[in-house]
Amino acid sequence: MIQHENRTSLFDRLRFVLVGTSRAGNVGAAARAMKTMGFSDLVLVSPRYPDVLQDPEAIAFASGAQSILDSARIVDSIEEALADCHYVAAVSARLREFSPPLMSPRRLGATLVQGQQQAALLFGNERYGLPNEAVEKCNVLINIPANPDYSSLNLAQALMVLAYECRVAALEEGESEGLKLTAANPATASPIGFQGQSASQAQIEGMYAHLEQALIKIDFLDPQSPKKLMPRLKRLFSRTQLETEEVNILRGIAKQILDTSSGKVDASNAAKNRVVSSAAGSAASSAADIAANNPANKT
Repeated sequence: MIQHENRTSLFDRLRFVLVGTSRAGNVGAAARAMKTMGFSDLVLVSPRYPDVLQDPEAIAFASGAQSILDSARIVDSIEEALADCHYVAAVSARLREFSPPLMSPRRLGATLVQGQQQAALLFGNERYGLPNEAVEKCNVLINIPANPDYSSLNLAQALMVLAYECRVAALEEGESEGLKLTAANPATASPIGFQGQSASQAQIEGMYAHLEQALIKIDFLDPQSPKKLMPRLKRLFSRTQLETEEVNILRGIAKQILDTSSGKVDASNAAKNRVVSSAAGSAASSAADIAANNPANKT
């Protein structure tokens, strides 16, 4: 266990991930919103146009936030965008049956500012939003409490709402852009005591894959008819904020299940049984020899 006495400012460790963005103008407007709120880490996952960051419309809508576009990255998958993230929030206007826990934007800001590791906000396509499988990978689902009769927010507006709440939470904690918070500075520190290292998304996804293999091996999960078992398990674990050691424990359990089912443990037991049988056979042979040489048996 480690004590988190140092944590980097939220402005430096919060990533904004846009998935399948269709309009270059929306990317530029999102960059403008990020810079206005003091954030800079932008990642695009498979945008409609691969050269969107150089698109004149994106540059125009960025309106001076060119530095955000210049430093932005384009990747091929959500997994790649989130590989080093330990806490991910999906932003969606649509609630899901098997979503992670629901959280408000304000509570999200308060939650993120208490952490110290890389976090991300995940935004979907302007028209279709995020696919269910992407939402299931996240720790929480953020739903902006807009007017239920007209809850239409465009991508940049939704991003601005989240960025604003995160900024306010950070500033209330005494953070500023680029500031390191330390326990030696009680005016800005907010100690959270002892806790383990949070598991990354890559580690958690690896655990899910390992656990699924184990459940299939013991016939608890039918791969031809999986129904909703894995989404339910993901929802269960998403409420726990898994730590690296906990992921390792669960993977160890999965490995033991796989080893047992594949006969490794049986083979070990069989070897032990052969030793016992051999010892028993030797004992029986010795007893027979003693009986044969006993003079009383010859009379």
